[in-house]
Amino acid sequence: MRYQGQTEYDHQGEPPKRGVLLCNLGTPDAPFTRELRRYLKEFLSDPRVVEVPRILWWLILNLVILRLRPSRSAKLYRSVWSEQGSPLLVNCQAQVDGVKERLAAHFGKEVPVVLGMRYGNPSIASALTELSQQNVRNIVVLPLYPQYCAATTGSTFDALAKTMMRSRWVPEIHFIGGYQQSVEYISALCNSIQRHVDQHGLPDKLMFSYHGTPQKYLEKGDPYHCYCHQTTRLVREHMGLEESRVMSTFQSRFGREPWLQPYTDKTLEKLPEDGITHVALICPGFSSDCLETLEEIECEAREIFIEAGGREFHYIPALNAHPEHLDALTAIVRRHLT
Repeated sequence: MRYQGQTEYDHQGEPPKRGVLLCNLGTPDAPFTRELRRYLKEFLSDPRVVEVPRILWWLILNLVILRLRPSRSAKLYRSVWSEQGSPLLVNCQAQVDGVKERLAAHFGKEVPVVLGMRYGNPSIASALTELSQQNVRNIVVLPLYPQYCAATTGSTFDALAKTMMRSRWVPEIHFIGGYQQSVEYISALCNSIQRHVDQHGLPDKLMFSYHGTPQKYLEKGDPYHCYCHQTTRLVREHMGLEESRVMSTFQSRFGREPWLQPYTDKTLEKLPEDGITHVALICPGFSSDCLETLEEIECEAREIFIEAGGREFHYIPALNAHPEHLDALTAIVRRHLT
């Protein structure tokens, strides 16, 4: 039986399609104060990101943060910006192109794949409009955050649902809530680390640095902390590394309240005191290199470690558009498309 009103050809005589929406956090449109103020206001106004009473936070955000932080952030963004744009946007678009190419090869026909950013452009709303214009009625949504977190994956779902509330005809949605256990993802991480070890040798300590969240989010039931440690464990076991040689830390804390620990920067300050002078650091929670990896880790973290007495520091790049990563993302999507 076919649902009343459903037809096999729904759009100008063409059969409805399946499509893919890849999502990431977002980026300012340009590395300048005005664009950063607009981007940070959208980002920091999200109640999933900052869980503070709304009136109090509105005052702090608009009277303090948005007056001081945009100019400082703009300077940092300019240090990593390229002619093509922000690293995150460039890498995400390459991921979209790579997944689209692989899906077409597998299915023997083009599968629409588009990019939507939670904050900034291209927006999730514009991405959904683009899919609708291509007659996509069945959408696989993959937020490019391997480890589920309410502030990232959950917020993406919020934006998706908010957009759907205004839609007269809601498409079928398959929302992927995380992929930290994906065999393909873990394998891509392991191979990336192994390539680094083959070139630079095994470090005294292999650090897995994840974006931090306030400690209270974990206490309220957010599974993110557990998924980060699970990722580290799976990689360590897959590679046969000694437990003492590997550790998980958390970066990018903001404000005065306690965040997930141990902190990446504080750990790097202390390691040379313990005789650890060769460190390699990877950020498995970032599917694309961005400000938090290229500036905070590649530059700031390196400086912290060397000034503390470290001898050798290496940042292992994010998986970005490496073929193995594109294969992994495609495999994850395909399981839901079929």
